[in-house]
Amino acid sequence: MRKTTFVFLIGMMLLTACGSSVQAGPGPGLAAAGTPTPFQPQLATPATPIPVSSLWLAPSVPNLLRDQVAAWGMPFDSNPDQAELHLDLAASGGNLLSTTWVYALVAAFPTLTDGVSSDELRAAWSGDPHGDFSGHRLIVSQSTLAAFSALWGQPDSNSVSMTGGDWVDALWSDRSLWAIVPFEDIQPKLKVLTVDGQAPIRKDFDLASYPLRASFACTGQDCAAPGLALPASNYDPSKLATVVMTGVTALVRATAYKMEQKGVTYPGQAIRDWLQGADIAHISNEIPFAVGCPYPDPNQGRLIFCSDPKYIDLLDYVGADVIELTGNHFEDWGPEATRLTVQMYKDRGWQYFGGGLDLADSQKPAKFEVNGNKIAFIGCNPAGPDFAWARADGWPGAAPCGDNQWMIDSIKQLTADGYQVIATFQHFEYYSPEPRPQQKRDFEAMAQAGAVVVSGSQGHYAQAMEFDGRTFIHYGLGNLFFDQMNYIMSDGTITQDTRREFLDRHVFYNGHYINTELLTAQLEEFARPRPMTPEERAAFLQEYFTASGWLP
Repeated sequence: MRKTTFVFLIGMMLLTACGSSVQAGPGPGLAAAGTPTPFQPQLATPATPIPVSSLWLAPSVPNLLRDQVAAWGMPFDSNPDQAELHLDLAASGGNLLSTTWVYALVAAFPTLTDGVSSDELRAAWSGDPHGDFSGHRLIVSQSTLAAFSALWGQPDSNSVSMTGGDWVDALWSDRSLWAIVPFEDIQPKLKVLTVDGQAPIRKDFDLASYPLRASFACTGQDCAAPGLALPASNYDPSKLATVVMTGVTALVRATAYKMEQKGVTYPGQAIRDWLQGADIAHISNEIPFAVGCPYPDPNQGRLIFCSDPKYIDLLDYVGADVIELTGNHFEDWGPEATRLTVQMYKDRGWQYFGGGLDLADSQKPAKFEVNGNKIAFIGCNPAGPDFAWARADGWPGAAPCGDNQWMIDSIKQLTADGYQVIATFQHFEYYSPEPRPQQKRDFEAMAQAGAVVVSGSQGHYAQAMEFDGRTFIHYGLGNLFFDQMNYIMSDGTITQDTRREFLDRHVFYNGHYINTELLTAQLEEFARPRPMTPEERAAFLQEYFTASGWLP
């Protein structure tokens, strides 16, 4: 073990001496990036003194694991020949004290590639980048370099560089760079790439088949001393929660007509797994359910809408958990239908927000606690019309934004109470990607108040994205279930871009918002969104990353 470790050290010194566009930092890990890791080690101080004088940590030990063993209270020794205990990569099974560390392959958020194979990753490590890895280089921390050098062999110095400092900025500045990082270093401005279809931010993650992992073990006679403990892993699926946010749902006109023809659940069949797989599935349903609602007319011209109450089975089918009521059609069929709609959601145990039975009810947040993550939703409608807004006199409807101050105050209080807040708007509608000045002011105000995600639910035409610090802002997701297969623009041209949809999967871990995956869909048959093909998705992301100012 000691001989192998000295080989690692020599290899790292040689690699550091090679030319690189990324400067090596003084620290051993990537946690030196500009924003702090949200992951805090659960330190365990031994109840009784450990009868050992010193501990040697291998260069491969990640920062968070170093923090854990610091709680043992024994001095570190830089000389492995003198230390009684060693913490190093596990050479084999059967260790009394061991842990499994999970890593991720990451890139800047506006990256078109979604994943690579483990063969492509290993080939790139060895100096033969090809396939989806073609044109890309890896940056790694000192400890990650040591760990995977032991597992995969020394990397090619032209393909792999050691880095420190603000490595997230490095990924954004040079899009040819990707990185392997410990799971605890994942953050919102990164895109987590799958390896063999697996990513640790997903609920269906299979650790056993995932290649980016390493085991560390304590060796030495006193590893079994009372009080010594290591975390089982840096990754605990019981601390992970996902939220899928969606755009406009309006079960009317041609969408409703198709439901009558092919079944109420037909629109959700192709994207059901995305929503059902989330811990919290969000639906922004703009339309009230009404008894006696007329049979749907695909050619209806009057923009006053209702939905047959049986259509709620579609929302149940896709696994809805929280319903947004900020829509400007929520009061279209009068207060009786609005109250019926709210009661139907209550009867199914679904929470709602952004609208309600009166002004106070409309301003209440929807609160969830999932796997230790406290998540709250709050939303409002600045666009009106006036009759669609809830009032203090008992008139039901959408929550009016006013001057946004009540939203700002609520977000600050929810944040102080430990919630990760998702704020939404039913804003003014535009048919081009760029956000307008008032949108930017309103959305950014919610980010500065403490919301971790700010999402636009109004857009029939998807809009651009941005980051405000660690907050992810998406100005408009597009439609979910609505019949806009095309739209006549103000100049008379017809666009089919209203068919394109985002569903945003937001990832929370250990009480923090850590990442977002952009799911993309295309509307078919005036009713049924389906996952985009790889070619459609690449073109869609290219266009919207450019509109967001992230690509040239």
